[in-house]
Amino acid sequence: MWIEQRTWTAANGWSTQGEHKTPASLVLYFAAPGAQPPEDILSALRDSYGGAAIVGCTTGGEISGDEVLDGTIVVAALGFARARVRTALRALGDISQSRKVGAELAAELAEDDLKALFILSDGTRVNGDSLVAGCRDTVAGDVVVTGGLAGDGARFQSTAVGCNDAMAPGRVAAVGLYGEGLEIGHGSFGGWDEFGPPRTITRAEGNVLYELDGEPALDLYKRYLGEEANGLPGSALLFPLSIRLPQGADGSEVVRTIVGINDSDKTMTFAGDLPTGHVARLMRGNFDNLVDGAAKAAEAAATGRPCLAILVSCIGRKLLMGQRIVEEVEIVAETLGPQAGLIGFYSYGEISPHGFTGKCELHNQTMTITTISES
Repeated sequence: MWIEQRTWTAANGWSTQGEHKTPASLVLYFAAPGAQPPEDILSALRDSYGGAAIVGCTTGGEISGDEVLDGTIVVAALGFARARVRTALRALGDISQSRKVGAELAAELAEDDLKALFILSDGTRVNGDSLVAGCRDTVAGDVVVTGGLAGDGARFQSTAVGCNDAMAPGRVAAVGLYGEGLEIGHGSFGGWDEFGPPRTITRAEGNVLYELDGEPALDLYKRYLGEEANGLPGSALLFPLSIRLPQGADGSEVVRTIVGINDSDKTMTFAGDLPTGHVARLMRGNFDNLVDGAAKAAEAAATGRPCLAILVSCIGRKLLMGQRIVEEVEIVAETLGPQAGLIGFYSYGEISPHGFTGKCELHNQTMTITTISES
């Protein structure tokens, strides 16, 4: 397997690391909104990589090597010796179709030697939980499902996905990776600290939260945030919720990011579902713990051989850490070592098996890493 990486910046145009020796099998790209017209991105990659599968999305920031970038396009091309690649694309006409779309994509790509699915979805028109559930219900249990929701900086207005065509909103793309020689690693960890007492979700519908402990959710949330509540909904990225089953903390918590609020009915809309009866707690960031979480994700994903590492981290982490965000990428690069080529983006949701349960989930506020290598 060979890897070639490219980066486009407005100041310097395209630069390349590595050299492709045979036709490319797969090209992944992550592009800042408005960096270039989507048609121009596709044309440039077609000129370089011919008939390879080309899949990408918009971002809240780009990752290349041990750098965090903004306003750029980052690319990784892979050439496999024996492994195969297939792609599938679906439109999301309505958020209620999320589970159906996930199941259809997984069914289209299902084969006996399917090793992994990598999913890129529109980040604002999808229920990520339902999308992942549709994939999970359709593929075999040993298929690794990872990926992320496209970003639009901190604007949450419009995101786009491309699959062998120019990027456009309202779509989900899936890459199927096949072959016995493939080795797929994965890791996902957060590093956020819980604060305040546990609260029971007493009323919710899908990804819309109405009540915690019988009180309007938005009222309670604003009370805890104090002056930070003046910055809603943007400041909510810095204060996500953890949710878990009521039986107790067993390591199976997932984190949910708030993507919108409604002052008139005092509700909060999240990137994934909040089941009634689950226990929720507010969270806040600790820089050192967030960096440590990224290191743990890298340790879990490491294969010990040359690989491409795809990093999907949350826009909330980037906004909280500011210029220190590079520290989480540097620790991943250090942990994986020089044999790993790093590429990635900041997302509106991360898709990966849970670090404790192994069940594929939608995550928020995590660093997730997928490693791809071929023996």
